[in-house]
Amino acid sequence: MLQEPGHGLDLAGANKAGHQLFFANMTSARRGAPALSPEQRAPWKRRDKTTVPGADHGVQMTLFDMPPDPEVIAARARLEDRDLTRYCAAIVREHAQRAGWSKRQRNDVTRSLRLLQGFRLSPTAKIRATDVLQLRQYSGNVISTIDVLAAAGLLIEDRPTRIERYFAAKTSTLPPVMKDQLDVWLQVLTNGAHQAPRQIPRDPGTIRAHILGIEPIIHAWAEAGFQSFAEITRADITAALDETRVRRHVAGNGLKSLFTTLKGRRLIFANPTRGMKASPKGSTIPFALDAAVIREELNSPNPVVALAVALVAFHALTKKQLSELRLTDISDGHLVLGTRDIPLAAPVRTRLAAWLDQRNRTWPSSANPHLLINRRTAPRLLPVSRQYPWNGLTLRPQALREDRILHEIHATGGDIRRICDLFGLSVEGATRYLNTVEHPDLTLEGEQVPRT
Repeated sequence: MLQEPGHGLDLAGANKAGHQLFFANMTSARRGAPALSPEQRAPWKRRDKTTVPGADHGVQMTLFDMPPDPEVIAARARLEDRDLTRYCAAIVREHAQRAGWSKRQRNDVTRSLRLLQGFRLSPTAKIRATDVLQLRQYSGNVISTIDVLAAAGLLIEDRPTRIERYFAAKTSTLPPVMKDQLDVWLQVLTNGAHQAPRQIPRDPGTIRAHILGIEPIIHAWAEAGFQSFAEITRADITAALDETRVRRHVAGNGLKSLFTTLKGRRLIFANPTRGMKASPKGSTIPFALDAAVIREELNSPNPVVALAVALVAFHALTKKQLSELRLTDISDGHLVLGTRDIPLAAPVRTRLAAWLDQRNRTWPSSANPHLLINRRTAPRLLPVSRQYPWNGLTLRPQALREDRILHEIHATGGDIRRICDLFGLSVEGATRYLNTVEHPDLTLEGEQVPRT
């Protein structure tokens, strides 16, 4: 800034050759500012766990988005004395003791924290989860490091959820206005609404079902030339539902939820689904599976596969129950599920012993309380995914469960009370299997078709 003696400040002349911008946090402190205490200058050195470094600081936006230099990051990781590792040292020890980490895994997490120090914009800045994902290219530990940062209060969770990824894949090709309206609907379903009309957050399974039900309908509307849901009439919805046979009930519920939300947020003029009766639930006929396929998977050389198939084939467990099963739920050859006490079949007990032997040999120090674990969950306390270990198998757990219940309903001559008590079904759910006992399409010359 130039100013000649006796003359005023010429801003126009000073800006002829360009305008000088100032970078944040580079100006000198004002005179008379109070001196900072040692704890204020280095908040990560505080010993109390209630104080989180970076909690009182804003996030400085980056001016240039440049990938980090791998050699510089690797050089910084070799430094022993780092602010982040010192602050998280106690948390790393606590997680290692509680989850049964090996010495190697504990060292990997410490090394990963040193690597992340190079990604921080300032010594007290929090770390984004997407930055932690970059540790894979440096052979770092991603999952356990995220757990430690979350426990320390240093994590900014910016990873898209499974529902958000699924939603983006289904709506990426829609018109912009439609996509914006669907984004509002998804936010209300996921986070709820505190302003009128209020709504509680929905279960991720319900949100996925809504998206799955309306996805073919909204794409058909987009191909027909519609640019906004405000253009959709009641006749369009009725025609779309009439063409939907398999998922009519699910599609109807999804459309009701969509248009009710858009009307409540004043994004459409009227709700075309108001007063429409819910479509009846569709009911399918369960069929028996090929016994040879079940027998092949029961004798799988992989103990965890053989045990999972046996628990579903003999006791009709759902994949949710299977993934959440704990070691303490099985005692003296009995499986306890809520109020149900299930005596385990002999083939299940044999495969259970084989799996426990392999589990103890592979992860002897794992503190995970769940029965089924894998490489990802062994050093943690979380259950496995519901798709484990069914990925890559020809059998689906739901079809295998239906086969077991179907066999039992035929073996008992249609005793619906026994089916409800044995498998924890409701009367409505058990009636679906009861209808197959004397179904006209499943009989041949008055005789029941035998199970394969």
